[in-house]
Amino acid sequence: MRLPLPIFFSFLFLFESVFAQDHSTLQGTVEDEAGSPAAYLTVMLEGSVLGTTTDEEGKFTLSAVKPGKYTLRLSGVGYATLQEPVTLSAGESLTLNFTVQNATSILNSVIVSASRSVEALDETPSAVHVVDSRDIENQMKINTNISQVLAAQVPGLGLNTNTTSNTGQTLRGRNVLVMIDGIPQSTPLRAGGRDIRTIDPEVIDRIEVVKGATAIYGNGADGGLINYITKSPRGLKPFSAYTSLANTGMLAHSKQTFGGRLTQQFSGKVNALDYLVSGTYERTGVYKDAEGLVLSPVYGLGETDIYNAFVKAGYDLSSDHRVEVMYNYFGSQQASDYVEQVGKFLETPTIGVEGDRQGADEGTKFNHNVQLRYFGKNIFGQTGIDASVYTQQFQTVYGYSAFFENGGQSTILSNKKGARLSLNTPFMVNEEWSGNIVYGVDYLNDITSQPLVDGRTWVPEINMRNAAPYAQLQMNLPRQLIFKAGYRFDNVSIDVPDFTQLRDAQGNGGQFVGGGNIKFSASTVNVGLRYAAIETFKPFVSFSQGFSIIDVGRYVRAATEDDIAKMDIEPVIVNSYEAGFHSKLGMVSFSGAYFLSKSELGANLIANADNSRFEIQRAPERVRGFEAVVDVFFSPKIQWGASAAYSEGKVDLDDNGDFDSEGDAYLTGIRIPPAKITSYLQVKPIEKLSLHLQWIYSGERKHFEPREEGTYAFGEGPVSSFNVWNLSGSYQLTDKIAANLGIENLLNNTYYLPVAYWYGRDTDFIRANGARYQLGVSVRW
Repeated sequence: MRLPLPIFFSFLFLFESVFAQDHSTLQGTVEDEAGSPAAYLTVMLEGSVLGTTTDEEGKFTLSAVKPGKYTLRLSGVGYATLQEPVTLSAGESLTLNFTVQNATSILNSVIVSASRSVEALDETPSAVHVVDSRDIENQMKINTNISQVLAAQVPGLGLNTNTTSNTGQTLRGRNVLVMIDGIPQSTPLRAGGRDIRTIDPEVIDRIEVVKGATAIYGNGADGGLINYITKSPRGLKPFSAYTSLANTGMLAHSKQTFGGRLTQQFSGKVNALDYLVSGTYERTGVYKDAEGLVLSPVYGLGETDIYNAFVKAGYDLSSDHRVEVMYNYFGSQQASDYVEQVGKFLETPTIGVEGDRQGADEGTKFNHNVQLRYFGKNIFGQTGIDASVYTQQFQTVYGYSAFFENGGQSTILSNKKGARLSLNTPFMVNEEWSGNIVYGVDYLNDITSQPLVDGRTWVPEINMRNAAPYAQLQMNLPRQLIFKAGYRFDNVSIDVPDFTQLRDAQGNGGQFVGGGNIKFSASTVNVGLRYAAIETFKPFVSFSQGFSIIDVGRYVRAATEDDIAKMDIEPVIVNSYEAGFHSKLGMVSFSGAYFLSKSELGANLIANADNSRFEIQRAPERVRGFEAVVDVFFSPKIQWGASAAYSEGKVDLDDNGDFDSEGDAYLTGIRIPPAKITSYLQVKPIEKLSLHLQWIYSGERKHFEPREEGTYAFGEGPVSSFNVWNLSGSYQLTDKIAANLGIENLLNNTYYLPVAYWYGRDTDFIRANGARYQLGVSVRW
């Protein structure tokens, strides 16, 4: 007989309560090197599910702890991670005091996305980049678009488009799987380029970016993954609140550009229950370039209403068992009074002029994410468990287009349901040989379609089911060697119904396509080794595989084959090789990596003569490049850093194994971004004032010749370079009130983002924002 989940948890809680009188309490105070309270540090008792954060006075309390030996982990932005052994006796109340050191880098950050278990960033044998809460806060003062936050912070990720789309924002030249707390946001069955901007950064605690092909989370991560880790409650108070209010607009040519943003958060901890509730509303004004011209409104971010509602609540059933529920809603709808006035590619920009727009409002109507999660320790032996069920419902609406017969407006609908079971069993062979095995199974059901707003079918409901067992082994070997290896088996079934292709304005289409069931499996492996004995040089090497199904919806809606069984829908399997290192030399932290990825089958998009229809190119691909990051911690008041990333990709069109022969070609701009260099200077001239200056440089990429008529094929337009300066700052008016300022494009430069060039089309030749400010105040109470 199966017990319903709530009844099971109730019995579990009652069982634990019988022994509550033997439980212990651990409390303490954490200070920094100057003796000031270290507020809002994460406090984790490893070996249990218990955790909390320090309050404004640096204090913390962990209650209902079972007697035993544990490791207490203290971590937070700006501080080096501290681990201390703790032993608790039955009924004991233990008080401890700790001092944490200022950190010169984020290399000691604790991550969970690389192997689905807790580990230190500089000890995992792969390239991982963490955008922490401090970086997110600095970038949000400049621009709250999460695509732009990531572009400015993550080496190897393509630049944003300044639109609702993230088309071309690849990671190391390949697809990236986007997740919110492990819930997939990407829509691979009809990849519409709307998966990065699916949450407001106000509710994100940190962003973990795993680079290179990875199979740990399955389909879609052949270039890596981006995992938004949402916020958890802070402090010990039963009730606390945070309020943020900001005004936005253009510094010059400001007419009609003013907007506003309001965020309200409530959080607290009452006995074993903790909670965080957040709501954000933002209204943007008209976006203009440096000369005061209105940017094209097509897929634009101006005149847009943005909403985000977030709830997370957790209950500690005991020191070994915890349940947690999370819900997030994101919506973004544009209602513009402008229409596009098409310019001339490489000559004059496409702009917005006043006029009546056809069709429904564009944007993401809704993105609902719900997750129920259970954490357990010592389930059998020392094995821990992380089990979750989730659902995601997503709809985005595209602009009205004359492409369709009698015109039309498409929308993508996606409904996902899934479950994840992850077990973590530690083991010890002897004092020098130890490790852990993470193993389990994932299940995902994804139903995606692309109808028109008027009900016509462009892409029918495609139903994918994927069950995937996996295992990851990590071994801590003698001489501080860390070895990791893993395997995943994805078993995929895709159902496509019979349908008739939609006709376009030229009368093309109308073909009947016979549906059916497509089945395939993918076995992927990873192996890596890191040497972690000395802080000055921690090298690693790795090999990993990832797989992605192709954009099935795009293929079938324009396929020349009349039956699904005749179509080439085999998935892309990527082999990724990488070598890199992390180093800390006094006040300097440095990391670098070289990577190479290959696939026997590709999924590059190529266009027809007028760039109106696209095909998927199934030919071998190779992408390679490097990344480097340096941070210099001169003092607690001055920090400087820089990053550089370069990648290049080619396709073996003649399939002879040589990517440099005469018949081969470069991958287009939709896949390969130009070189990117970023730099920042963080200063604190006085105790209450913090300033952050940022520089971004994007290089040239000009590999393709124009067609005979002088136009460029989709993705092949010549990309020119640009550089831009951004500034953000914060002044602490009181202990609880801060004034914030951010300026995007500080020097008001006129420039174009890479997407305006590589598209190669008049309609997409759109300038970037001119100088745009955000001025606000935040209050903690």
